[in-house]
Amino acid sequence: MEKLVEGFKKFQSEVFRTKRELFRRLSQNQEPRALFITCSDSRIDPTLLTQSEPGELFILRNAGNIVPSYGGVLGGSTATIEYAVSVLGVKHVIVCGHTDCGVMKALLHPETVEDLPAVKNWMVQAEATRRIVRENYAQMKGEELLIATIQENVRVQLAHLRTHPGVAARLRRGGLTIHGWVYSIPTGDIWAYDDEKEAFVSLVASVT
Repeated sequence: MEKLVEGFKKFQSEVFRTKRELFRRLSQNQEPRALFITCSDSRIDPTLLTQSEPGELFILRNAGNIVPSYGGVLGGSTATIEYAVSVLGVKHVIVCGHTDCGVMKALLHPETVEDLPAVKNWMVQAEATRRIVRENYAQMKGEELLIATIQENVRVQLAHLRTHPGVAARLRRGGLTIHGWVYSIPTGDIWAYDDEKEAFVSLVASVT
């Protein structure tokens, strides 16, 4: 805790002071560029990954970067998506998974969460991922299978995202784009889903 308090002191004395005008504007309004949906994992920092300033990202975090299908779980995640798209008018929604994801490991080995009823119940939202992997990746094992599961889960959550009324309406009339990313913790790379290729490709390569 002491380290966190010292960090806050540094923020006040060094960061806030130099960006006082930015925070003054943010105190009146927010106009984020994107809704960034990612895992609660402590190794993922959306603002660090994208080098974003305060106010640029509206961030939704939960275990496994899961997007409940609309009508399935009308909870905080659904409300956050609705607000970002329909009120704040974000132009982009990013669903970002990551390597070494604990939820995806549990999806492959459900016995590891038998004593975690809340986690087990939450993982029902990724049942389509589990079924896709079981029926299409039987030849894979170990890390290769985990990476395939992580990528397929991002694709499933993008499909869930399209069931949200606000998202569907904005996609139909234009002005909203959805993206699927997977962040590699050991390499710092991001793989982005390419709809035309139906595959994940380097994010840097996909925009150059």
